[in-house]
Amino acid sequence: MAEDKHKGERIAKRIARAGLCSRRDAEKWIEKGRVQVNGKVINSPALNVTDEDKIAVDGKVLGAEEETRLFLYHKPAGLVTSHKDEKGRDTVFDKLPEGLPRVISIGRLDLNTEGLLLLTNDGGLSRYLELPATGWKRSYRVRVHGKVDPKRLERLKTGIKVEGVQYKSIEATIDEQEKQGTNTWLKIALREGKNREIRKVMEALGLKVTRLIRTDYGPFSLGKLPRGHAIEVKPNVLQHQIQGYFKDKKS
Repeated sequence: MAEDKHKGERIAKRIARAGLCSRRDAEKWIEKGRVQVNGKVINSPALNVTDEDKIAVDGKVLGAEEETRLFLYHKPAGLVTSHKDEKGRDTVFDKLPEGLPRVISIGRLDLNTEGLLLLTNDGGLSRYLELPATGWKRSYRVRVHGKVDPKRLERLKTGIKVEGVQYKSIEATIDEQEKQGTNTWLKIALREGKNREIRKVMEALGLKVTRLIRTDYGPFSLGKLPRGHAIEVKPNVLQHQIQGYFKDKKS
């Protein structure tokens, strides 16, 4: 077992990179006593390991680190972005196309939100892209019911506070080509992505969201990907678009 804190990498990070879960979940597994290192159960994630250490999760030896892969998935409405749902609802992972490796989501889309969801076999990458410091823009098409005030949309650029929660800058414009009676389509982009952010902010403006579709996440776009389908990002494209992550991974 690695004793020098400057050698190797954190145990939770190693588990995440093996594609089992996110680093955060790995830390929880460790605290629950589900992880062994060199035959001994550990209870704290404050441990560095090297390739010489034998790691087991739930009694199963951790395999070699997998090559990082990223998939674009067109999530339909009505699916929970979770591996298990306490209410017994269908999850994204119940409905994934055949042939995908074990993957986790990068961020979440709520039950009734559809569109682009990024999936990866690398828990470390998931954590990296979810960090606010990464700062990737997420873009949406949003159908709302109600009277839209363009000036109030414009003021969202400076942020808004709703029920005690401060939301950062939001870009929101009317899609003039998509007006449908009392319904209006908006183009919305943000970088923070708090829980149900768009729905809550629209409600504060007196608008009800009737459809919410994520079209872009950073440099990756939904395009014409059919609902329920997934495509893999080519390795060279992945390396180019996420250079910072791979640089950290090698160091």
